[in-house]
Amino acid sequence: MKLSEFKFDLPPGLLALYPTENRDESRLMVVHKDSGKIEHKVFKDIIDYMDEGDAMITNDTKVFPARLYGNKEKTGAKIEVFLLRELNKELFLWDVLVDPARKIRVGNKLYFGEGDLVAEVIDNTTSRGRTIRFLFDGTNEEFYKAIDELGETPVPREIQRKAEPEDKERFQTIYADKIGAVSAPSAGMHFTRHLLKRLELKGVDVSPITLHIGLGSFRSVDVEDLTKHKMDSENYIVPETTARLVNEKLEEKKKVIAVGTTVLRTLESSVSANGRLKANEGWTDKFLFPPFEFKICKGLITNFHLPQSTLLMNVSAFGGFELVQEAYQVAIKEKYRFFSYGDAMLII
Repeated sequence: MKLSEFKFDLPPGLLALYPTENRDESRLMVVHKDSGKIEHKVFKDIIDYMDEGDAMITNDTKVFPARLYGNKEKTGAKIEVFLLRELNKELFLWDVLVDPARKIRVGNKLYFGEGDLVAEVIDNTTSRGRTIRFLFDGTNEEFYKAIDELGETPVPREIQRKAEPEDKERFQTIYADKIGAVSAPSAGMHFTRHLLKRLELKGVDVSPITLHIGLGSFRSVDVEDLTKHKMDSENYIVPETTARLVNEKLEEKKKVIAVGTTVLRTLESSVSANGRLKANEGWTDKFLFPPFEFKICKGLITNFHLPQSTLLMNVSAFGGFELVQEAYQVAIKEKYRFFSYGDAMLII
């Protein structure tokens, strides 16, 4: 498929700047793959589409405050450092993006807070990318505590506002557990503890995978031929307990629902030759776009994504290109809210 096929006009007012007051009261569009029927609900109604014995697979990655503001040594110039990926725990070595990039060279020292954290630039990776080493004497736990105090919630640039204190809690799922993401798995942000309890009482099994979301999912596609686009690799874990549960559901012909495109990509990255899910950990750069034959999931919960984004392509691969195109035109007409803090879609 071609990049231009995923272009559409998104009215600026539909890009959500803030989340709904209550997580599970976002709007929910339900799209039925077989019939093409489209329904308009509220997110907590999702329970009506689950049957006893179905499984929901969540992403339990935890967003950390990845955006740091500091100063360059000697000149005191203000700089922004966006922590992308931890390369070495013991050496406090990180892949980062820097701004303004032209001022930050190998050998420079960068200071954050009142010198609470100091880093040295040790390599150039891309035009804006650098490898830095934090000169830190404490434990990893103490290091992350310092990042937590000095860093800012990495609200996406597209939202076009500064992070606010409330974002620390809202730009995160309630079941976030394993630190490592620089963006939230947005489909999961609609769940409340009450809704999860109701699902449990109905007999729906909820089990996690972990995929630490980088900025690669949001990187613009700059080739018309989608087969030429390469995704950034992201670290994932499929635990033994989740693999076992999913395979039981497949045997029993129950629904396996992916909570978000990150879950969809992780599960499809861990399929065995016989079409079953295997416990696994590693890195995935899997890029899902139509046509694609899914082996594991019968349902997908997702948000409404931006034009020409890899996330929209993932959803179109699952729901079918024409049906998802139609659903998005309905969403615009009905004024659904788009992007990370926006409304949700269930494709079944």
